Amino acid sequence: MSTAALTRDALIPRSPDGTGRGLGLALLVHALLVVAIAFGVHWRASTPAGVEAELWASVPQIAAPKPVEPEPTPPPKKIEPPAPKPEPVQKAPDAQIAIEKAKREEDKRKEDAKLEDLKREKEAQDQKKKEAAEKLKREQADQAAEKKRRDDQLARMAALAGNGEPNSPGTAARTAGPSASYAGKIIGRLRPLSVFGDAVAGNPKAEVEIRVGPDGTILGRKLLKSSGVPAWDDAVLRAIDKAETLPRDTDGRVQNPTLIVWGPKD
Repeated sequence: MSTAALTRDALIPRSPDGTGRGLGLALLVHALLVVAIAFGVHWRASTPAGVEAELWASVPQIAAPKPVEPEPTPPPKKIEPPAPKPEPVQKAPDAQIAIEKAKREEDKRKEDAKLEDLKREKEAQDQKKKEAAEKLKREQADQAAEKKRRDDQLARMAALAGNGEPNSPGTAARTAGPSASYAGKIIGRLRPLSVFGDAVAGNPKAEVEIRVGPDGTILGRKLLKSSGVPAWDDAVLRAIDKAETLPRDTDGRVQNPTLIVWGPKD
């Protein structure tokens, strides 16, 4: 059969003898529908089995994002404490400033005066030392000159007791000087005129040079060497003043000047 013939047969209505088969199909469909309804009613009447579920949250929540590691925080810088502010200097009143200034000036004046006094004292001490040294030098020179005169006088007196003088260039038997006993003769004249009652240790002697005129009149006297006892020195000088004249020597002459060495026990 050709294709056109098949297509035409499908479109042509079927004959009435096909009712049985349609009825069988309808019954089959209704039976399936009843089974389906019965099964549905049975499913709804049965006790449903329990269902378990894990509850994560009462409400839906969104997961947080992954935490980001914070960058390391640098250590805090050491904060230096602020420097203390200097306390304001209270300005002293003008009167107080004037008083303090006057006090400083007075202290300086006293210090300067003290230094000046010390300077003058030192100069005075130096001057005293200088004068004392000059005086000692003069006294030593005077003592040397007096010693020379005394030695010369004693040498002349000693020569009278012997034959000539030591180292004398002369040829005379004796020097024209006082005799050996002349000094004792003068002291014998002065002793009654001396007034001295003090007790002294030893026999300190005073050396006195006496200047006289040709007739023995005393013209002056000079203490060449102190005995160390001022009272005895004064007693010797007063006795010479009272004597007024000196006795003559054995040859009738008066030696000028005449040196006597006299102690209180002579």
